[in-house]
Amino acid sequence: MGGDNLKEEPVQAAVSHLKPLPEPPRELEKLFHEHNALIFRTAYRVTGSAEDAEDVLQTVFLRLARRTEVDLAPSPASYLHRAAVNASLDLVRSRTTARSVALEDMESDLPENPALNPESRHADHELRKLIQQAVTRLGASAAEMFVLRYFEGYGNSEIAEMLGTSQMVVGVTLHRSRARLRKEIGNYLEKHHEA
Repeated sequence: MGGDNLKEEPVQAAVSHLKPLPEPPRELEKLFHEHNALIFRTAYRVTGSAEDAEDVLQTVFLRLARRTEVDLAPSPASYLHRAAVNASLDLVRSRTTARSVALEDMESDLPENPALNPESRHADHELRKLIQQAVTRLGASAAEMFVLRYFEGYGNSEIAEMLGTSQMVVGVTLHRSRARLRKEIGNYLEKHHEA
């Protein structure tokens, strides 16, 4: 047993010099409690998956935790909302073969429109999927503006303020993005309007 004490001494000496891991800053914990629902909802709307939305939520707060200071002035909600949009778009763009449950396939969580027949519901699901994929192919700022406007419901002036740009830039970017999306999904729409 005397040999065991000799083996433990260097380990104890090394451990005694280690600093304890810092606790998450209280401010970060407060931000999480105040804004996790916003981030999750935003990520869910962009990715279409609860699992991916949880990953985005974790990614956003891990990035914040790695910072030495957490200062999101003047608007933490705007900053975290944008961070959620960008992390969601990054995730959707990088996803290759990972299997996830799409928003369209989670009918039990979404209210059904009883007026739609199964064929119309399928077409609606396909259209949402095409739009989601087309948005991820937009440039970073255009995709962010598109998500903020059409997925999250912000007005052009609110988006301009969030992104630190002019309302005119937002309007022009959204117009170009809509035109691009119309072109990308045009064939799909033509097929289903003829039927």
